Amino acid sequence: MTYVVTDNCIRCKYTDCVEVCPVDCFYEGENMLVIHPDECIDCGVCEPECPADAIRPDTEPDLESWIDLNRKYAEIWPNLTTAKPALAEAEKHDGESGKLEKYFSETPGEGD
Repeated sequence: MTYVVTDNCIRCKYTDCVEVCPVDCFYEGENMLVIHPDECIDCGVCEPECPADAIRPDTEPDLESWIDLNRKYAEIWPNLTTAKPALAEAEKHDGESGKLEKYFSETPGEGD
């Protein structure tokens, strides 16, 4: 099992989860984070830390595309191990539907 970041992270990018990760498996894009599924040790400490409820165990149904997206971008985006402020519009976009199609950016973040 692994944990994956899903669409509610997009345009929120809260980083509370990053600071509690014991293996530093979070990677930063311009407007979301991803978890490298091969690095995640399935400890689950990140899931309750996410204010946007965007982190899910891969045992939940219909997450295959999110596992693939997390793997793909974790391979090319920079690692993030310290918290940063959330995006300015985070509260406005928290819970919005269809964020992948509307807002997802392949552009890397800054990382540490």
